Amino acid sequence: MSTKNPTTSPLSEVEHIKARSRLLRGTLAESLADPLTGAIAPADTQLIKFHGSYQQDDRDIREERRQQKLEPAYSFMIRTRLPGGVCTPKQWLALDELARTHANGTLRLTTRQAFQLHGVLKTDLKRTIAGINATLLDTIAACGDVNRNVMCNPNPVESRAHEVVHQWTVRLSEHLRPKTRAYYEIWLDQEKVAGVEEEEPIYGPTYLPRKFKAAIVVPPLNDVDVYSQDLGFIAILEAGEVVGFNVVVGGGMGATHGDNATFPRLADEIGFIRPEQLLEVAENVVKVQRDFGDRTNRKHARLKYTIEDRGIAWFVSELEKRLGYTLQPARPVVFEHNGDRFGWIQGHDGRWSLTLFIESGRVADREEHRLLTGLREVARVHKGDFRLTPNQNLIIAGIAPEDRPAIEALLETHGITRTQRASPLRKNALACVALPTCALAMAEAERYLPDLVGLLETRLAAHGLEKENILLRITGCPNGCARPYLAEIALVGKAPGRYNLFLGGDKRGQRLNRLYRENIDEAGILAALEPLFAAYARDRQPGEGFGDFTVRTGHVAPPGAERGAPTARA
Repeated sequence: MSTKNPTTSPLSEVEHIKARSRLLRGTLAESLADPLTGAIAPADTQLIKFHGSYQQDDRDIREERRQQKLEPAYSFMIRTRLPGGVCTPKQWLALDELARTHANGTLRLTTRQAFQLHGVLKTDLKRTIAGINATLLDTIAACGDVNRNVMCNPNPVESRAHEVVHQWTVRLSEHLRPKTRAYYEIWLDQEKVAGVEEEEPIYGPTYLPRKFKAAIVVPPLNDVDVYSQDLGFIAILEAGEVVGFNVVVGGGMGATHGDNATFPRLADEIGFIRPEQLLEVAENVVKVQRDFGDRTNRKHARLKYTIEDRGIAWFVSELEKRLGYTLQPARPVVFEHNGDRFGWIQGHDGRWSLTLFIESGRVADREEHRLLTGLREVARVHKGDFRLTPNQNLIIAGIAPEDRPAIEALLETHGITRTQRASPLRKNALACVALPTCALAMAEAERYLPDLVGLLETRLAAHGLEKENILLRITGCPNGCARPYLAEIALVGKAPGRYNLFLGGDKRGQRLNRLYRENIDEAGILAALEPLFAAYARDRQPGEGFGDFTVRTGHVAPPGAERGAPTARA
């Protein structure tokens, strides 16, 4: 247990910015009105995250513009708050139009089941956010030191239990949403309510020490990677009905190269609760982190470090003290896998859902594969809804049997059907955005993924492994936005063209992988994996996944040794 006392250490600069912000207002209104720059004031770049946006610039041309004595090519990314990833066809069409009118002409589906618009100029920022709100969506709390988009299994038509879980996801998102009126004043021109003293009853005036992520999952599918979340709820079903939830706390994927005090961690399972206790438990987990999280070092500010430093027993005791009752023992849970199920699935109500593979979640028109246009045409006739998966794919949900042929015809006409014939490796792969817009990226991810997968497909085919469902994830930095530390094979950017190679995650999202090779280039990646592919083809056991094989054969450390492995409460 750490002896560090954050309350006696100097606060980080971001904490001072939040404290001075007047509940997230800062000088955002003045920054947006400044015609002399495409950027906003430095302090406002922190505050705008709480409103669902990041200031970025095109790093591909940064040096060229510097030599021309021009400021960087600033633009903004906007992210939606979309609980469980569900939107209507009308909302899809509105976002499509905003992407083509004010952004870079693409939509991106994220690993948190949200939309991102990229390349929005400052002059278009306010009208774009207002346009999103006009569709009855919003962007508040999609980023920043608050609870972000709440995830859940994205196919409620599958069963009544999935519908119930999605309802709880929406309620949890609303309950933990910041209560400040700043968002509505700045982006929607609503008047400040005179004489009303504002407060944040859950977050307080300085919000959380760092971002906070929550998810709800229905076994046996762990597509939300529930053990990677700060707070997770695992639905427990009896006779098809949700009778309660197991609670898990303290997961997180972020780390920093060369800093051993930072690390990915899997959440601890701490007990079982009834459905009506969910909001109260969630609120008090957030409040414990609000009061005890590290506000001096943002690299050490997530809930996982609060628990790692003080111990899970301390955390449970503090939580139960605030709740006024003891959590029940966790119920048995079995997960089968954490990927998506592609293709057509018929729900309990007779309607169909189609899960489409979307490479890196990028909805764009590329040559004969007109994904953006095709899905726009689908949205114009679809009577159900759209559901973004936690793995950057898309479900066209709630299709009546008589409407299925029309949907299939549109997908075929726009070349989308052909993209669905991709290999299992390509369909399972995740990538973060990385270069050129992410300020933290050290290497390529989304732009490199297609070529990397092509190289690995060739090597797998040479060993007869082309049909294996191997989970690959790549990120441009170690912050973990595509949950790389749970993958069977992961590449984490170290420098341009160089990556750390991790191996040994499992298909259930319940085991962290391990560093296998450090700071290697493409040739080094292929050289490291080639003998493992050969050995896997030759020596695997029936049904054994690649990650399980690397652990069993000793290529990576055995399970149970990683920090923060999920454990049941004694």
